[in-house]
Amino acid sequence: MISKFKQLFRRKEGVLAWNTLMLYVLTFSQYLLSLIVVPYETRILGTSTYGTIGVAMAIMVYFQLFIDFGFLLSATDEVSRNRTDKARLNTVLTSVTACKLMLVAISWVVLFVLCQVLPAWRGMFGFYSLFLLGTAINALLPDYLYRGLEKMSAITIRTVLIRAFSTAGIFLFLKGPKDIWVIPALTAVGNLVAIVACLIDAKKRLGVQFCFVRGADVWLRMKQSSFFFFSRFATTAYSALNTVILDSVAPKGSPVRSYYTSSDKLISTGRQALTPISDSLYPYMVKHHDYRLVKKVLLILEPIIIVFCAVIFVFAHPLCAFAFGKGFRPTGDVLRVMLPAAVITLPSYICGFPMLSSMGLAKHANNSTIFGSVIHVINLAVLYLTGNLNMITLGAAMSVAELLIFCYRLCVIYRHRDRLKGGTNVQTP
Repeated sequence: MISKFKQLFRRKEGVLAWNTLMLYVLTFSQYLLSLIVVPYETRILGTSTYGTIGVAMAIMVYFQLFIDFGFLLSATDEVSRNRTDKARLNTVLTSVTACKLMLVAISWVVLFVLCQVLPAWRGMFGFYSLFLLGTAINALLPDYLYRGLEKMSAITIRTVLIRAFSTAGIFLFLKGPKDIWVIPALTAVGNLVAIVACLIDAKKRLGVQFCFVRGADVWLRMKQSSFFFFSRFATTAYSALNTVILDSVAPKGSPVRSYYTSSDKLISTGRQALTPISDSLYPYMVKHHDYRLVKKVLLILEPIIIVFCAVIFVFAHPLCAFAFGKGFRPTGDVLRVMLPAAVITLPSYICGFPMLSSMGLAKHANNSTIFGSVIHVINLAVLYLTGNLNMITLGAAMSVAELLIFCYRLCVIYRHRDRLKGGTNVQTP
């Protein structure tokens, strides 16, 4: 029995399944652990203060995207294609890390300037800097190395355990609104320990370590990753934009920021639970072009997602009151209009880079997100000019943008459906 189990996970489908599971645990643990402490945070900080955390996290989405700069896709692809070349892997690790350190420095300068210019951000530089510190350290985690090599076990176990201890610290040290700084501080410490453990493991077990690189190597990685950066930025930035805009138009201390933030936390956690599936499919599809597997994944998982979202829609108000406290019951209204985005997340993600890249149509994955983002910005402008900008319309606008992105990708795949014929024998032009 044991030998058969080992043989199963030596097959390409078994390796994919195992690494998907490990990637799922690694990625989703960050959101799940964060979600676990949210009910405690909302009750300790209250509806007026908790919104500050939500705004800070929304701002950090932009810096996370900027520092990562698409390396999660570009570097994973390069590692996957050169997995036996240790010298190349050393160069990738060093070059990508150098790029990210430069982007971190730029991010701090930008944050300082914004905190001086924007009225809503004045006096918040110290607090936002703590969040940026944790964000920067997390972005330096070389998970692209393990994803490309399809060896996620070690990094997953170490990182999840460290994050769990960091999360437990919130229950110990967060005792009132004045302790709000504890949340970003503990996140930064946990991420720092995780990255140190990861780099030690990469050197000892994988034989990959930092090396001397030329400036040309660093610039090459930056240039190669720019395509993926614009796609990821367009995909994620507009959802975070909603929180930032709401912070600007809502009265100081208004509970609507907390309502929207808590609802967005639930939707984001649910969507991130599906991200590892598409992320692990990406290097697999580039190599095998197994379109039949994509169909199986969607047929199995999408019905479950639809039923789950339907249940949440019916019980939205009592669910939010139970999760965040009685004062957060209005959050259910926002949650309901955001649920359509959750329903189409998995097929939209899979129809993005995993499918379109393997079909030789990667540019359309990028174009679809730009298209959705432009429409979203137009919708926000219309809502603002007509006086209809509020937490409900912002949530609905996000769902509309996600639906348009999905439809765009479906249309491209249907138009080039001849490239799907032949299953695993299809080759990228």
